[in-house]
Amino acid sequence: MRRLRMWMVLLLALATGGLAGYLALEYLQQRATPLIAAEPRRNRLVVAARDLEVGSIVSASDVRVVDWPGDALPPGYASTPSEVLGRGVVTPIRVNEPLLGSKLADKEAGGGLSIVIPEGMRALSVRVDDVTAVAGFVGPGKRVDVLVTMGGRGNESGFTRVVLQNISVLAAGQQVQQDLNGRPQTVSVMTLLVTPEEAEVLALASVEGRIQLALRNTLDTSEITTPGARVAQLLSRGAPQPPARRPVPVRPPRPPAPEPEPNVIEVYKGGSKTLITF
Repeated sequence: MRRLRMWMVLLLALATGGLAGYLALEYLQQRATPLIAAEPRRNRLVVAARDLEVGSIVSASDVRVVDWPGDALPPGYASTPSEVLGRGVVTPIRVNEPLLGSKLADKEAGGGLSIVIPEGMRALSVRVDDVTAVAGFVGPGKRVDVLVTMGGRGNESGFTRVVLQNISVLAAGQQVQQDLNGRPQTVSVMTLLVTPEEAEVLALASVEGRIQLALRNTLDTSEITTPGARVAQLLSRGAPQPPARRPVPVRPPRPPAPEPEPNVIEVYKGGSKTLITF
């Protein structure tokens, strides 16, 4: 009887332990299911397969589709290659960077320099040399001031003045991509981004005078009013100044000498008095 009770207690303990283990296992499975379900869903996103330059047309070899986790998608993204193929690149795109609508032109716009020109602006090219282009350091993406010099050598009426300020350079020669290493490049033509009014000033300056570009800091957007420089002012600036003369004091005129008092003699004759002056 005693042994039977021991077996019953043992069986009860085993049953209780098994039930507790089963309940613990069910609890853990119920807790793990939401964690697996909470895994973020993945979206398809089109990115650049290589670096894309400004003005190039996107082809099938330029893109690839990747998984993008989460719902934080960039605005203007493309999920299929057909959305970006045949469109021109407006701003530089680096490898693995998403191809957004803001970085691409419309399909009908094509490629080249024309898609980079904002609405209401114009692109005007001017002939330059090494001196005009600041030894080749003026390139796409840089900002310059345009100076014009009128009058030939030896002409005292010649002058130089800044006619345009803070002008963006679109292209140097045929290159519309900015050199990331900052290396100078020798070109004969610079293409500047100007308004129609600035285009008239630049065209007249390039025909009637000699233009020169002054490279400026891209963060400096201030405009300065200058009086210009003339040949006469340039020559007078370096000429020696004559010594200053001391003013000669002007002496006041001497007053006239007083006339001597006349000598008077009284002469009495026959009881009459006569005055003789000499």
